[in-house]
Parts: sequence; C-alpha cells; structure tokens
Amino acid sequence: MSSVDVARVQRRTVRVLVANEIISGLGVAIGISVGALLTKEMVGTALSGVAQSVAVIGGALSALPASRIMNRYGRRPGLALSYLVGAAGAVTVVAAAASRHVALLIAGMFLFGAGNTGKYQSRYAAADLARPEQRGRQLSWVIWASTIGAVAGPNLAAPVGRLVAGTDIPVLAAPYLASAATFLACAAWILLVLRPDPLKLAKQLAPEPPPTLEPAGSGAVATVAPPVTVAAPITFRQAAAVVWAVAGARLGLVATALGHLVMVGVMSMTPIHIGQTHHGAASLTIVGFVIGLHIAGMYGLSPLVGWATDRLGPRRVILAGVVLLVAACAVAGASGDDVVRLTIGLVLLGQGWSCTMVAGSTLFAASVPLPAKAAAQGLSDLTTGVAGATAGLLSGVIVQYGSYPVLTMLAALAVVPLLALTLRTGQAGSSDTTMSGR
Repeated sequence: MSSVDVARVQRRTVRVLVANEIISGLGVAIGISVGALLTKEMVGTALSGVAQSVAVIGGALSALPASRIMNRYGRRPGLALSYLVGAAGAVTVVAAAASRHVALLIAGMFLFGAGNTGKYQSRYAAADLARPEQRGRQLSWVIWASTIGAVAGPNLAAPVGRLVAGTDIPVLAAPYLASAATFLACAAWILLVLRPDPLKLAKQLAPEPPPTLEPAGSGAVATVAPPVTVAAPITFRQAAAVVWAVAGARLGLVATALGHLVMVGVMSMTPIHIGQTHHGAASLTIVGFVIGLHIAGMYGLSPLVGWATDRLGPRRVILAGVVLLVAACAVAGASGDDVVRLTIGLVLLGQGWSCTMVAGSTLFAASVPLPAKAAAQGLSDLTTGVAGATAGLLSGVIVQYGSYPVLTMLAALAVVPLLALTLRTGQAGSSDTTMSGR
C-alpha cells in the first residue's frame, strides 16, 4: 500500500472515530449524569457515590481484556465488545432500578464502565496509522469530539426521562436505555465502518524488529532497553516491562494517570463546595455553569493542544499541563464563595488535564513498539482508571474531614512526581520528539 493510500485510510479512520466518539460520549454522559441520583434514590445519600466509583473501576478493569483482544485481532472487535458490554450494563441498571435490586445495580454499573473503555481506547486507534509528526493532532481530534456528547448528554436526561412516564421504569433509569442504544450503535458502527482495521494494517505495513535504546542526547524518544525483547503476542507482564524500560512510555503513562487523578479529585468535589457556599436553586445553576465550562476546558482546545504537542514536543506540553494543574488548584482552593474565581480554577483544571492527556497519550503511543501497543495501552487505561477511581473515593473523605482548600492543596502536591519525572526525562534527551516509525 502506497503512502498516499495509507494517508487516505488514516483520514477516513479519524472521521469514523470522531463520529463514534460523539455517539459514545453521549451514551456515557447521559448515564453518568444521573448515576449518583439513581443510587441515592435506591440506597440513600451515604452510598450515592459508590455506583459511580464501581463504573470507573469496571471501565478500568475492562481495558485489560479489551486490549488483549485488540492485540490479537485488531481494534474493531476489541472496541465493539467494549460497547456491547457497556450496553448490557446499561440494560442491567434499568432492570435493577425497576426491581429495586441494589446488587444488580452495582453489577450493571460495573459493566456500564466498559462503554467508557471503548470511548477512551478509540483515541489510540487514531494514532495507529498517523504520521509521527501528526500523531498529536490526529489523537486530539478524537478527544475533542467527546465535547459534544459530554455537553449534550446531561441535557438529554430529563427529556428521555419523560418518555417513560407512566411505565414501570423509574424516570432516573430511563437515560440508561438511551446509553444502551448509543453503545449498540457504536458497536455496529465500529464493526461495519472501521475498515480496514487500523492496528492490523499498521502491523502489516510496519513489522518491527526488537527495538533498541537510543543513545542519550540523540533527541529521539527512547524505545526499549536491550534486555527487553518484544514479540507478538505480548502479555501484560511483558507490556509492563516494556513501559518500565522506555523513558517516553513511563512519562506518558504517569502524565495521563496523575493528570486524571488531580482533575477527578478536584472536579468531583466542586459541586459539594458550591453547595456549601451557595444555597437553594442558585447552587444548581452555579454547578451547571462551572462544570460546563470545566468540560469545555477539558475538550474544547484539544486540537490546539495536539498541534502544540506535534510542534513543541510532548514533554513541553506536559510541563505546561503541570503548571496549569497547580495554578488551577491554587485558584480554586482560594476561591471561597467567589464563583468567578472558582470558574477560572476549574477551566484551568480542564486545560491542564487536556495537556497531560493529549501529550501523555501521544508520547505513550509513539514510545511503545508496535507489537506491544495494544497491551501497553490497555495497561495505561487501567492505570488511569484506577487513579481516577481512587481520587473520586478519597476526595470525599478529604473534604469530609478537612475542607475543599485542603483537597486542592493535596491535589497540587500530587503533581510533584510528574514534574520531577518530566524534568528528569528531559535531561535524558528522550521526550520531545516522537519515534520516526509507527
């Protein structure tokens, strides 16, 4: 296949993935927006956050089997299976709500998380055939497409709920029917339209010998240290060894995981902080305004972040993300009842997350050798998911026994290891350019 044909396939692949991301983002957002309220209605306020955490954990753990399937059979079956499992989970949630069965609700939320796995893994599919100097931009367009679903989803929850009025389905469970429908549509879209499979084609076009470590100071991303050999199929233990041996892969993984941890920790408790400083209907309006702009900060400028990653190098963009995250924690933590200052802090938080997610994912995709990509990317999403779930669980405890400013201070401190690793990797001369091959 000529380079022109590969470029044509890549453009089509990105278009397919962008459309898929809009639909899947809608399915995830419409369910998540009512998850805590549905759980509260069934088990009370004290455990209202458990189901959401279970969904995050389910999504993180489902990344492992999904990536194993992708490693052997390509992106299409792995992504489609994730969406099918997510659809099954959404239907299970509806059944649990109708029967008031709490254990079934938890099981359904666990499976529902797999739909989010498909959404996140799609960003790596956009990088499979991308030219090295365009990886950041190609990947960022897929992340940007999440904006549409993330914003539209919560606003569709109420209209969907009205459709089941007078039936045995609880109003708060109805959005999960919409989630199931969108996940099924995504599975069909991926299986029928994502052709040829980008990962399978990349392997056919670029068979790689076991990679070696670039000399320090060469300016290239370090690949794999000599003691580590890579051959397909690769296990997750081997993938972990590859990631550990590659400076760029280590930095990419830590950047995405810690950036996600800080963002989830601060964002998840912001509505609680608003409720403590403002009361009545005004607090709900403020929550919608602040979180809406936060989401815009996360996704809205992703293409610009992708361009900067390709132009300036992922390490510099990760450093910018570190600065933005620390600034966000400082501004939000000192906001008190000042809505404008809190909004600025949450927008900075979203932009910092965007920098670490886009640049970290781009660097990770560029640094891991082709036979290890799917397994290593599953490991990365597992790590990121666990980081987010941990932040979501701990943030409530910190605010309960401390305060929102204490939470933001601890979140800022959590970025310090990322700063140290980024500076250290830069000194090794191995993080500001991508590998020359796929």
